[in-house]
Amino acid sequence: MDRRGFLIGTAMAAAWAGSGPVRAVAASRPGWAPYADTFAMDACGGLGREGRKPDSPYTDLELGDLRDSGLSALQLTVAPVGRYANALEDTVEYISRWNEEVARRPEYLLLARNGADFDRAQRERKTALVYGFQDTTPIGEDPDRIATFHRLGVRSVQLTYNLRNLVGDGCLEPADAGLSRYGRKIIEALNEQRIAVDLSHSGRRTALDAFAASKSPALVSHSGCAALAALPRNKTDEELRAMAQRGGVVGIYLMPFLRVKGQPMAADLIAHLEHAVNVCGEDHVGIGSDGTVSAVQLTAEYKREHRKVIAERRALGISAPGEADDVYLILPDLNHPRRLETLAGLLSARGHSDARIAKLLGGNFKRALTEIWG
Repeated sequence: MDRRGFLIGTAMAAAWAGSGPVRAVAASRPGWAPYADTFAMDACGGLGREGRKPDSPYTDLELGDLRDSGLSALQLTVAPVGRYANALEDTVEYISRWNEEVARRPEYLLLARNGADFDRAQRERKTALVYGFQDTTPIGEDPDRIATFHRLGVRSVQLTYNLRNLVGDGCLEPADAGLSRYGRKIIEALNEQRIAVDLSHSGRRTALDAFAASKSPALVSHSGCAALAALPRNKTDEELRAMAQRGGVVGIYLMPFLRVKGQPMAADLIAHLEHAVNVCGEDHVGIGSDGTVSAVQLTAEYKREHRKVIAERRALGISAPGEADDVYLILPDLNHPRRLETLAGLLSARGHSDARIAKLLGGNFKRALTEIWG
């Protein structure tokens, strides 16, 4: 089962000083010479080409896309989101399937359990997989499960999805009631187990409460900047500053929410990255695509499935403003596996230093997660 399968099952499942206006990307893909030796990480992504059969082993083509991407690390979602009857059982099954995949293809993959595994992946030209949740649904009412999930390899837990759960309010809850007492217990348990606390999809008060409550840096693996697109999935400058002050990192996604309306492009991603750098500082910004490594083929079948997903998410009440039938979950001019290298070339052309680009492409997440995990 891939991340889209879980979504289907549960929902359905200042600009940098002196750099000038962001322009559309040319048809050619600009490169960036240091990329081959750079630690690159997607803090929220997945594998697989469109049309793959759920639960089937990944093909040489799909893993070839991963190798071609140059990613040293990729965070996967290994749990369902929302109100889900068999969350615990299905999460354990999903983790088991990924463990089998890692064991089957050791020339491509390894499991990240500590910071040293990041170094090993980069050295061996493999991709370290980070197991993460996008909801606390599998934990339910039993914080003791957190220790079990840590033993199973889970290293990041997002507190809420779009709606309210036992931990706190998601970004679509109008009351914005913040973190619950139980939520504070969950954060304590995650800190004790050295699992990263993730505030993507959270309500604003939930995020601010959690940033203050967590004893280790809390992250936002995939989001955007509300100052540029005032949509619930995006973080306000207040949230971004609170996160950065505690050592966290925000991953900017390649999603429709980079714009209030219409199909976003690489220029929109760059605008959000540069705004986040201005607000947080260059040590607290990264990439969390919320998409697949492989390119998306905009076939008629894909478009039909996309419309079905959006309709079912709306029916379940978890569709966020900004989701639309005709706005796809890609940036068309970065729709290829090597997108981070292309992004790096665009940032370099705008005057960003190689050191800053390396931080944005993965260095910042590597630093924060190594601090959290040890």
